[in-house]
Amino acid sequence: MIRVLLADDQHLVRAGFSSLLDDEDDIDVVGEAADGEAALAAARDLRPDVVLMDIRMPRADGLGATRAICGDQRLAEVRVVILTTYDLDEHVYGALRAGAAGFLVKDTEPDELVRAVRVVARGDALISPAITRRLIAEYANRSPRPEPDPRLTPREREVVSLVAAGLSNDEIAARLVLSPATARSAVSRIMAKLCVRDRAQLVVLAYESGLVRPAWAAQPPG
Repeated sequence: MIRVLLADDQHLVRAGFSSLLDDEDDIDVVGEAADGEAALAAARDLRPDVVLMDIRMPRADGLGATRAICGDQRLAEVRVVILTTYDLDEHVYGALRAGAAGFLVKDTEPDELVRAVRVVARGDALISPAITRRLIAEYANRSPRPEPDPRLTPREREVVSLVAAGLSNDEIAARLVLSPATARSAVSRIMAKLCVRDRAQLVVLAYESGLVRPAWAAQPPG
């Protein structure tokens, strides 16, 4: 059973998400919080598998709560997914850097919300090709491209570029003509080399360091 904590200052939002998720046989909403302080306290008390965290809340916001949860070794198994009204939000970028497993826009389709909870609960990051790359590129493009990371082989850099593009392990396997198990092992090995917690932080590092840049970044405006 996937245990979920809902953190949002709007009661109707929490009620809607709760009703939707509780209809699933493998998901149980174990608690709710209306601000960041309450979300952190509930995470420590309930130890949920997934926290759906609104980023804009009173008292303590979701960004501070995310940093606290992801920085607490006792909550190492708790995964945070940021909820936002905006698909480009500098605070979301900060949350990903702090260790959030990904983020969702609040008008996400119901089936996508359910899928996201399951994806994150099994240890994967929620990387949206349409949104996350654009978000990270907004900030990463301000930095010059450094030399290739010497810790990675050319093949590993290719794998990172595909992760940053939002491809799943199975899709990476198909693109590179590998077995799914080999693709999973490659991604895990790369994360260990770069000392990142999960795929979300790998994508952040890839763009932030200049290891990967969006195709449009090198194109002149016009």
